[in-house]
Amino acid sequence: MSMRTNDLILRTTTILIAFILLAFSVYLFIAGHNAPGGGFIGGLMTAAAVVLMYMTYGFESVKKIIPINFRYLIPVGLLTAVLTGMGSFLYNEPFLSQTFAHFSHIPILGEVELATALLFDLGVYLTVVGITLTIILSIANDQ
Repeated sequence: MSMRTNDLILRTTTILIAFILLAFSVYLFIAGHNAPGGGFIGGLMTAAAVVLMYMTYGFESVKKIIPINFRYLIPVGLLTAVLTGMGSFLYNEPFLSQTFAHFSHIPILGEVELATALLFDLGVYLTVVGITLTIILSIANDQ
């Protein structure tokens, strides 16, 4: 099968666009507990990048690069979010109460503030990526 000129352009730009989408999703994920964004929109952006790669390169090619069964991300994400919320029970606080920790003198980053909301967002992120890609890939496989 010979590659047409349009295929080469599509494949080349897909790499760039997917990288931009993934980088922006990481930014939204990290910024989410202090600014708009977070696990939900970051997960949607990641899913969009993966779907773009599936559309461009095909199912088998992407499956070799990303050997993940996205259905397993759903329970892992839900468990992460629920356990993060229940962690506040250890300190007699309401469900999903968050706490902060400051880490200083981290090489390159300097002082970093981490919140338990980031762990909750990680659970949401994994759940959204898992659900979105499971649904889209299920529909694509039925065609």
